[in-house]
Amino acid sequence: MFTQRWLAFACLTLAMALWGSSFIALKIAFVELTPMWVIFARMAIGSLIFLLAWRWRGQLAYRAGDWKYLLGLAVCEPCLYFIFEAMALQNTTAAQAGMITALLPLLVAIGAYFTLGERITRLILLGFLLAVTGAVWMSMTGSSDASAPDPLLGNFYEFLAMLCATGYTLLLKHLSTRYSAFALTAMQAFVGALFFLPLALTVEPVPHEISLQGLLAVLYLGIVVTVVAYGLFNFGVGRLPASQASGFVNLIPVFTLIFALLILDERLNAQQLAGGVLVFAGVALSQWRRKPVLPAGVLD
Repeated sequence: MFTQRWLAFACLTLAMALWGSSFIALKIAFVELTPMWVIFARMAIGSLIFLLAWRWRGQLAYRAGDWKYLLGLAVCEPCLYFIFEAMALQNTTAAQAGMITALLPLLVAIGAYFTLGERITRLILLGFLLAVTGAVWMSMTGSSDASAPDPLLGNFYEFLAMLCATGYTLLLKHLSTRYSAFALTAMQAFVGALFFLPLALTVEPVPHEISLQGLLAVLYLGIVVTVVAYGLFNFGVGRLPASQASGFVNLIPVFTLIFALLILDERLNAQQLAGGVLVFAGVALSQWRRKPVLPAGVLD
């Protein structure tokens, strides 16, 4: 059990690093392709890889009524999540969008209280309010430029994406006892490819030209982020309480800020940094425990 927990920790940490880099890859890809074509391409590439590796699909123990949860999983992510994230990155910077992801653990903790019976405290609620205040402050003080024409709107779309990710995480926790991480990740890719193809066709004709940099960004999103990162995340969530696993999302803003600084040369102004500190303070406050508390209904 101890080894499995540390393996889950390692998988989740690596998944967060890859997801942090995905904001950078999306920004690069959106320069040449419309968002719907980028998302369809990454889903299609992921689907092809899963088809080639289908023999290693793992557990598939379908239970009557699971179609509702599987459908909800796919609607939350990739469908709605990627629509909102694409709209976010068209209006805000990768660094700011990454900061908004810090709200996810608090949203999951609140959702887990109502759906999974996991405990919630006043500190979690206070931390949530503090983090939301920081996110709003950061959004309101963002200045418009070519890469972020409307930071407030973009950060709001990223917040909606986090609501979708909350539903995804809770449904994933429910389904992971009967389906392998491979099977659930593959289903996401298949549904995503079928969902985003007609959307892409209605937005713009099939692209005929793409640079090597754009192609590499799309391949990275399809192979590394869609297949590897989601597989690592699903593996970790299946072996930890939902609220604990979602806490690793706090690492995404850190990785995103580092990558945005090194690759995109993005900078946050002083007030945005202060708002970001408030977000992290709220998250830290929500995670504070005088002594370890085991979520209700979870056996370790």
